Amino acid sequence: MIIKNNLDEIENYLVDASNFHGNCEAVYFPESKEEVVQILKEMNDKKKPVTVAGNGTGLTGARVPQEGVVISTEKLNKIVEVNETEKFAVVEPGVVLSDFIKVVSDKELLYPPDPTEKNCFIGATIATNASGEKTFKYGPTRDYVMELEIVLPTAEMLTLTRGKEIAKDYSLKMQTDSGKEIQLDIPVYKMPSTKNTSGYYCKKNMDAIDLFVGSEGTLGIITKAKLKLLSTPEKIISCVVFFNDEKNALSFIKEARNISLNTRLRTDERTIDALALEFFDVNALNFLSGSYSQIPEDAKAAVWFEQEVTHSNEETFFDYWIDLIKQFHGDEESAWFAVNNTDKIKLQEFRHSISAKVNEHITKNNLRKLGTDVAVPDANFEDLYFYSKKIVEEAGINYVIYGHFGDSHMHLNMLPGNSIEFETGKSIYRKICLRAIELNGTVSAEHGIGKVKKEFLIYMYGNEDIKKMIALKRSLDPNLILGRGNIFDIEE
Repeated sequence: MIIKNNLDEIENYLVDASNFHGNCEAVYFPESKEEVVQILKEMNDKKKPVTVAGNGTGLTGARVPQEGVVISTEKLNKIVEVNETEKFAVVEPGVVLSDFIKVVSDKELLYPPDPTEKNCFIGATIATNASGEKTFKYGPTRDYVMELEIVLPTAEMLTLTRGKEIAKDYSLKMQTDSGKEIQLDIPVYKMPSTKNTSGYYCKKNMDAIDLFVGSEGTLGIITKAKLKLLSTPEKIISCVVFFNDEKNALSFIKEARNISLNTRLRTDERTIDALALEFFDVNALNFLSGSYSQIPEDAKAAVWFEQEVTHSNEETFFDYWIDLIKQFHGDEESAWFAVNNTDKIKLQEFRHSISAKVNEHITKNNLRKLGTDVAVPDANFEDLYFYSKKIVEEAGINYVIYGHFGDSHMHLNMLPGNSIEFETGKSIYRKICLRAIELNGTVSAEHGIGKVKKEFLIYMYGNEDIKKMIALKRSLDPNLILGRGNIFDIEE
């Protein structure tokens, strides 16, 4: 096992994509679960903090240590099995998502969780319950985790199989691989009904696996996961359509969302059922125009949508979407339609490039990222959207808005030009998060809380519910060594 402690060798592990910085004593690179056990046993005995590090693509500082040591999962990078018959895969946590997608795609299989950043590690996507464009139809990572092999902070091994370890009301029993019984009291608190990655997932009669999915490296270290796969769709319609009126674009998404949700309720395959519904405001389009000259000059918004089809019904669904575009005055002539897989990939790259360019801007100006990850119930979304636009425009700070509007999930990224605007932006960010809470939503729909958003989790749940989360953590991590500083501060 390699251990590094020279600053020039470990500095890449002291920052993430949000430009959040930290420090540590050393970085460990285990190559087996036994070495993970060895590290945790030593650190638990010493009561020394341990931070688990993925590939540094996160946006909340969760993988950035403030003290103690780091365990990098990059050497735990084997795809153990891809079962084409039963449609599952077994992977180690350091497998890069893009590599995994390619392997399963070559076997005509699909792993639906589709975060924008494909250079992330799969273990980190499980730890954050990551999601992306396809979540609108397929749901988040949680829905595809079948089994987990976990090393607890106490160095005990725990193997969980979905459907096997189920809580009885709010009481959960688990047994470690050595036979030790663990009894947990599941906290009782209300989680938002939206897409959500804020705090521990706790529900009556819940599956034990769901406690660890989205726990942000605070309850255990994943060393292996069994993941559900689906068959690759026969074909996908993919399109970016431009609108010269923002309200028409929002109405287009609203109608496409409603039709899609009704289609699923009726299990009717003859009407629109969007795979993805993504939005770009005029500022996002202007921000991208230097790289995409074919963006119409008069475009005030754009929507990227996808729809699964077959060769036999492709034309029918194409007509459905054209009719919807016309209904809401989208520009049919300037729309980008993917006619083959190469074109489809180009449209996906267009969607993903906005996130990359925002991160480049933040790093270039040496500022922390100020990008919201809020989501609210569908009925409240336009309230949140126009409120957020109004207050950032009144402050005179440059911004872009894009995101998963099919899920009523918005990324408003402020682009401050200096430290003064950054401080103003922090106040605006707080107001947007508080507004999302008022509208029965979440402060983090897909990125997690990490070290950056802890105060907003308190606003969302309140001190008493945070104390319940801390008590749950103590049950599995009595010395509070793992992921210290993520989700909440024990001292506070």
